[in-house]
Amino acid sequence: MKNASKPYKAVGLLSGGLDSTIATKLLLDQGIEVHAMNISMPWGCGRPSRVIALAAQFGIPFKSFPLGDDYLPVLTKPKYGFGSAHNPCVDCHIYMVRKAAAYMKEIGASFVFTGEVLGQRPMSQRRECLGWVEHDAGIPGQLLRPMSAKLLPPTIAEQEGIVDREKLLDISGRSRKRQFALAKELGLGGYSSPGGGCLLTEKLFGERLEDVLKRGCDNIAATAVLGLGRYFRIDDTAFVILGRDNAENEKLVRYAVPGDVILRPTVFPGPAALLRGGTIDEARLAFVAGLSQFHSKSRDKAPQPLQCWHAQEPDKVSQVTAAVLTQADVDKLQL
Repeated sequence: MKNASKPYKAVGLLSGGLDSTIATKLLLDQGIEVHAMNISMPWGCGRPSRVIALAAQFGIPFKSFPLGDDYLPVLTKPKYGFGSAHNPCVDCHIYMVRKAAAYMKEIGASFVFTGEVLGQRPMSQRRECLGWVEHDAGIPGQLLRPMSAKLLPPTIAEQEGIVDREKLLDISGRSRKRQFALAKELGLGGYSSPGGGCLLTEKLFGERLEDVLKRGCDNIAATAVLGLGRYFRIDDTAFVILGRDNAENEKLVRYAVPGDVILRPTVFPGPAALLRGGTIDEARLAFVAGLSQFHSKSRDKAPQPLQCWHAQEPDKVSQVTAAVLTQADVDKLQL
């Protein structure tokens, strides 16, 4: 084997899940110097804390890349289309592999690997889809899938003896029985449970995202709030999100972008509100404050005051009194 005297580098897309964890272990056991990376999505796949913990467990370098505005075309006009929700899975994989390929070149690695399993996901892991990802990412022959390698054409790393193909796997399909058995055999733990994780595959989130993108959203940071709370479409230009608990209230404040208005109750416990778009006047602010009070235990009390400020001016806090809303007022708005 070529790597017997010199460790070759590989960049692995580590999600924190079972498959990518096993794929990493398989290559580490062959003496490959693995550099883990993860694309940090504000509402997307993977759990960064799990990835960091796994990288530490394996003793490998890890780098997280924030999702950039160059991802917006993936959300608006994906070459390979959407799944059952607003999930452009193939184009998303291409995007991530392109980022991994750039990192591969930056650190002088020999190839990229992922935890993908042939046939595990019907939209993005069919045989032809795996080929599209490799081709469109611009690294033909340099994308290794250790979990299904024996069922796929040999990569350059396998052909050149950098990686021993015989020590890779031939897993296919949706069952993870073999993976669970392997994880136990290899002494692996700390990975996240299989399935789920990406909000793009959820119908309700997809509807919110599509609604916002139609308004001309031009940056990824502005989509971070969409996975939170209750969403209300005020009109063709504005929407409101209410937090469901204290944690979401804090995230609404943290994820607000310039132009957003934050409203928070002061004398009653209730949801924070983020208002984005449209005309900002006293009547609208009172209406949004009313939404907050309506979704609190103070719904039937007299109109209550809320603090109000623009996201870009958090020190300039004013006060607005909630408007009185009915169930009919609320039902016609919620998405």
